[in-house]
This record gives sequence, structure tokens and C-alpha cells, in this order.
Amino acid sequence: MKRSLVVLLIAGAFTFGARAYAHHSFAATYLEDQEMSIEGDLVQFLYRNPHSFVHVMAPEPQTKEMVRWAVEWGGGGQLGQQGVTRETLKPGDHVVITGSPGRNPADHRLRMRTIFRPKDGWRWGGVVD
Repeated sequence: MKRSLVVLLIAGAFTFGARAYAHHSFAATYLEDQEMSIEGDLVQFLYRNPHSFVHVMAPEPQTKEMVRWAVEWGGGGQLGQQGVTRETLKPGDHVVITGSPGRNPADHRLRMRTIFRPKDGWRWGGVVD
């Protein structure tokens, strides 16, 4: 009986672990081996789980036309542990962001690596899932 329970628990842990890992397939959406930078004004900060988003109006690299970028960040719980709150960023904040570009350039997406707000020197850099 004990052996069956242990086997069942181990199988459940592997199943849950595989499901959680599959959820975080950033490589399917972003070019993880590349990095680009955008600079512009924050339009919206969606502080939520499982992933927060920062929306920024910034120039498109080829045309220099202003476009809305969606920058995917960590979940609110993870960011909160690193000192980021829903009040940290406000619409109109001028920011410089580096991140992994999306696989489809027309989507104007990044996966956040760093963010810097020049007006007061606030910055964040780290790894979140």
C-alpha cells in the first residue's frame, strides 16, 4: 500500500511539473537568443498573474513609425517579491526596455529582460517565468 502511494505521488509530481513547464514555453513565442531595445512612453501596465504586461508606444525599428509594443513580464506575485507593485509604473512614464523579440515582428512583442525609467533612475532586471 505504501509503495503504491509513493508511486502515485511521484507520478503526480512529474505530471504537474511537466504541465507547469509546458505552460512556460517562451521559446515558442520569443527569440530567446536575441535581444533588442525600445524606448518610449508607457501606455498601460497590467499587473496580474500569470504574466504582467507593459504596453509602450515606441518606434518600430525599420520604419520608425510609432507603434504599441506589448512587453511580457513576470506574474504579479513574482514581481511583488522583487519590489515591483501595481503602483511602480504609471501611464506616461518614459522607459527604456530590453528584451527578447517576438518571433513575428509584426506583433511588436518583447519578453522583458530589463526596464529603466530615466526620470528617477528606477530600474529592474532579472529573470521571471
